Amino acid sequence: MFSKFTSILQHAVEALAPSLPLQEDFVYHWKAITHYYIETSDDKAPVTDTNIPSHLEQMLDILVQEENERESGETGPCMEYLLHHKILETLYTLGKADCPPGMKQQVLAFYTKLLGRIRQPLLPHINVHRPVQKLIRLCGEVLATPTENEEIQFLCIVCAKLKQDPYLVNFFLENKLKAMSSKESTIVITEDVLKGQDTLGTDTGQPIQPEETPGAAGAERMEKEDELPQQADDLSFSLDELNVASSPESSTVCPNQDYNLVNSLLNLTKSPDGRIAVKACEGLMLLVSLPEPAAAKCLTQSTCLCELLTDRLATLYRALPQSLDPLDIETVEAINWGLDSYSHKEDASAFPGKRALISFLSWFDYCDQLIKEAQKIAAVAMAKTVRERFFVDVMEPQLMQTSEIGILTSTALLHRIVRQVTSDVLLQELVYFVLGEHREPETLPNINRHPLRHRLIEHCDHISDEISIMTLRMFEHLLQKPHEHILYNLVLRNLEERNYMEYKPLCQEDKDVVENGQIAGAIDLEEDPLFTDLSPDNTGAQEWLTVSPPVSPEHSKNDGKTEVHKIVNSFLCLVPDEAKSSYHVEGTGYDTYLRDAHRQFRDYCLICLRWEWPGSPRSLEKCNLEASFFEGHFLKVLFDRMGRILDQPYDVNLQVTSVLSKLSLFPHPHIHEYLLDPYINLASGCRSLFSVIVRVVGDLMVRIQRIPDFTPKLLLVRKRLLGLEPEGPVIDHMTLLEGVIVLEEFCKELAAIAFVKYHASSTP
Repeated sequence: MFSKFTSILQHAVEALAPSLPLQEDFVYHWKAITHYYIETSDDKAPVTDTNIPSHLEQMLDILVQEENERESGETGPCMEYLLHHKILETLYTLGKADCPPGMKQQVLAFYTKLLGRIRQPLLPHINVHRPVQKLIRLCGEVLATPTENEEIQFLCIVCAKLKQDPYLVNFFLENKLKAMSSKESTIVITEDVLKGQDTLGTDTGQPIQPEETPGAAGAERMEKEDELPQQADDLSFSLDELNVASSPESSTVCPNQDYNLVNSLLNLTKSPDGRIAVKACEGLMLLVSLPEPAAAKCLTQSTCLCELLTDRLATLYRALPQSLDPLDIETVEAINWGLDSYSHKEDASAFPGKRALISFLSWFDYCDQLIKEAQKIAAVAMAKTVRERFFVDVMEPQLMQTSEIGILTSTALLHRIVRQVTSDVLLQELVYFVLGEHREPETLPNINRHPLRHRLIEHCDHISDEISIMTLRMFEHLLQKPHEHILYNLVLRNLEERNYMEYKPLCQEDKDVVENGQIAGAIDLEEDPLFTDLSPDNTGAQEWLTVSPPVSPEHSKNDGKTEVHKIVNSFLCLVPDEAKSSYHVEGTGYDTYLRDAHRQFRDYCLICLRWEWPGSPRSLEKCNLEASFFEGHFLKVLFDRMGRILDQPYDVNLQVTSVLSKLSLFPHPHIHEYLLDPYINLASGCRSLFSVIVRVVGDLMVRIQRIPDFTPKLLLVRKRLLGLEPEGPVIDHMTLLEGVIVLEEFCKELAAIAFVKYHASSTP
């Protein structure tokens, strides 16, 4: 109480006293602080009961006033005094000792305001950046301390200053070798220091260049580096609540230099206070976005940032339950690293492991955004580390396991990551992780060159329908990502030579000759080894083969309208009338697919615009047609599944046809030709999407004859799928009937895609 009275009395005296020159006033307030330590014996009284906070505030106001009264960039006598007498060094010492209690908080606030309110560059001065550097080491040492808020404010203002002048980052890189040889002794607060004697050395007041900065770090800091907590959690939760042990990878030894600003921020990202953690993440975001290549190189090569970020990602991934419902993984609310205030008690849709899942996805989102904002050198380094230390070391063993529950959960998590990633650099590393970097055409013996790619594609045809559907969904979303290597690796590299076609140079008359409803030179289905089951006895199949519209003499590749008319009719007429049911239900016609096809094709064109694809197929004269054709592992599995559409569950068929329709939408001429042109002359032993469907329909025509009341049953199943009829007794051949409905809809979708693509190509 007495101290508060004296403080009020002092303010009154200062208000009545004549104004002193600024420097004298500044020295007076500093001397008042130092005299407190000389005269006071009670060092347990909190600093708020003293006049120290008031004197520090007055000193700051004087420095701001002095700068405002002088020309820009000119250093005044008060600032000269602060630098010459190493006031910041002394304040750091007092703050470190936290004497009196709460002094550390006051010192942090003074540093923050000084750097924030003074416009002239202070950090280049050795008597500023050296104590700032030391104070940084004190931040984040202990979590949930009363000074956390002041610590993060101080660190963020330093980051902001580095953002303004990136070259200043060099002042904050400390040489570890020097630090190890020069252990810092315990600092004793002596009367001489507090009196500001010149024995402390002098500062010229001039900024020094970065290369002149001596690297120095305290021994206690070096010892505590090995104790850096590697446990991690999202921005609002502590991993202690998840009972996760520290990962062995976390004990990372950093080379040569240390970047304590990064270390302190990384520690504060683990704060139980979500606001503190978010601010720490923002500080790191500022540091990685520094535009100087030298700064980015130091950040990634001379600090542990990449490893610590990735190790935390790995730790959070390992904290997830071994089994999670794929639907929960897919539908959990959108994760934003700065807004994940999850409350288990308030969540009506909680499920076991939701908190851990949100923590992992939140931190992955932060890593993704960090890489997205980072300078290119830093972004590449961080993304490569994520691939090596997380994708390969942690995720790949989970994806390669044999447990069906484990496969399903890990694939669902991979699917979520594919959907969530937005950084181009991280996306590239994810693509190379999943697919490998090979770009030469595939051959059947070498489809296992990239084991993970091979395993994931095999999972598209897994005995477990759930695994098949989830893996197909992952590939479907992967295909929609803006990276050229995805489609090239999966499909295009095998179509480059167009050796799926049989090339027979023909005269113009031969080109227009129609034989048995086929273009001259086309492979006869009865002679094709893929269609040996279409024997002459299968009269239904033989009749069906004649329902496709014949190619008229005016068929011409140069006439876009004629071409699209024939292609659309070819797909629409694939399914025979007795196997169609859509015309019995209103609103299920072919035209319903046109709007969706137009929108999706436009989106795909925007994705592929920068890839500079050719507008027309490669000339056959320049193609190596002698090379044997292999459609590639991905298309092989898709065609195999498409060939079994009449015997597969409805959900599997929907997913297979969805992936094939997405592939058909890509505006590459070879993809369009191979997947959407029924009139190409397939080379012997080759198959296309159209030929696979032809074979399925041929099989369907045989099986229809063995099912009584086929058409009424088909219509009933369609109405049940659309919700127009209530569920009733189980219908025989349900899988077949559902497969026929999917087949009909898929043919209409392909017809709509072909129409939209031809219309777009003929429009200037």
